[in-house]
Amino acid sequence: MDHREVAEQLVPLLGGKDNVVSATHCATRLRLVIEDESQINKSAIEELDGVKGAFSSSGQFQIIFGTGTVNKVFADFAPLVGVSLEAEPKTVSHSDAAKSKMNPLARFARTLSNIFVPIIPAIVAAGMLMGLLGMIRTYNWVDPESGLFVMLDMFSSASFIILPILIGFSAAKEFGGNVYLGAVIGGIMTHPALLNPWGLANAEPSTLDFFGFGVEMLGYQGTVIPVLLTVYIMAKLEKGLRKVVPNMVDLLLTPFLTVILTGFVALLVVGPIGRALGNGITAVLDVVYGTAGPIAGLIFGGLYSTIVLTGVHHSFHAIEAELLAKIGGNYLLPIWAMANVAQGGATLAVFFKTKNKKTKEIAVPAAVSAFLGITEPAIFGVNLKYRRPFIGAVIGGALGGAYVVFTQVMANGIGLTGIPMFAIAQDPLNYGIGFVVAVVGAFIATFLLGWKEDTK
Repeated sequence: MDHREVAEQLVPLLGGKDNVVSATHCATRLRLVIEDESQINKSAIEELDGVKGAFSSSGQFQIIFGTGTVNKVFADFAPLVGVSLEAEPKTVSHSDAAKSKMNPLARFARTLSNIFVPIIPAIVAAGMLMGLLGMIRTYNWVDPESGLFVMLDMFSSASFIILPILIGFSAAKEFGGNVYLGAVIGGIMTHPALLNPWGLANAEPSTLDFFGFGVEMLGYQGTVIPVLLTVYIMAKLEKGLRKVVPNMVDLLLTPFLTVILTGFVALLVVGPIGRALGNGITAVLDVVYGTAGPIAGLIFGGLYSTIVLTGVHHSFHAIEAELLAKIGGNYLLPIWAMANVAQGGATLAVFFKTKNKKTKEIAVPAAVSAFLGITEPAIFGVNLKYRRPFIGAVIGGALGGAYVVFTQVMANGIGLTGIPMFAIAQDPLNYGIGFVVAVVGAFIATFLLGWKEDTK
């Protein structure tokens, strides 16, 4: 394809240069904030060479080109609408421009996504190391007392022990605070003076007398909600202080007051409340998981793809990280994985049954993408367009979700689904069986449901 030509064709179909408020791209999609989406010729855009689908979601109009293509199209498209090649928008940050068009729930989900997505590689690395340690322990490859095993165990647990520091840094960036102060707040909440609960089932912390108040000296290693709430308050406090502290002493006084005041708030108020909230969410999920069992997997596996359409699924990373810290496993991710690969199964069915040449060209790479955990090409480029294949994928996801819950499949991390999740699955065999159940179920359901299409 001629990337320059596609970029030039895009501009008038989007309503012209002035209708594009902001533009950036991710691994597969061109992400645009549009002034007036009624001026977009969506059907014509979808007919352009290389376009695998287009949709509006999360305050952005998104055009799917696929990995390796989108960045080349963006390189030619950006100058045409006045955006730099570094993906910086014309006037405001792309994130702020997109959020301004979202409803409050979608905005909240996007905020959590922006905080957790940068952290996912650290958790994935830890999860894969946990999987390796599990295999070493199961097959007795190495003596558990050996230096190699002890060091690998240190490497695998490090991400969760310093998780509040990682979240503090990322959350401060998202909330508009100083990222290093955010990391310091995370450090306070994981200080060695506080008992580290990570890996300790029946830890009994000491109590510190603070002007008559008893402060439980228990650390927040591996927790999520307490540090999120605390850093949010820190960012608000820091911004407020900068408005009143004179410029000549701002560098000295603002960080000092921010850390000391937020530290007290963290250990005396927000931390304990956040811990209780996190424990409450985990307890509720455990009850649902333990009592409803496969029925819960059936419902969650079926609903997840629909939730993806709203963008709210981004908020699940926080809950999954909390589960990992509390119970040492993530039973939600395998369910989400079943829903994702089912989209690929439905797309494959479309490929074999459709007579539309453009759809056939899109379907196979979209299915492969879904099997690797990236579902947008399959959902928006194929299945949702014909509606019934999307329903077929929902059926496959529900069946796969029921199976992985029935066999109690868990993951050692967050973020990875599809084939890559084998690396962090605690039970790869049953995960693989669930994978097949979801894909085959979606394929058969889509074939049986059928759909009407324009053969153009």
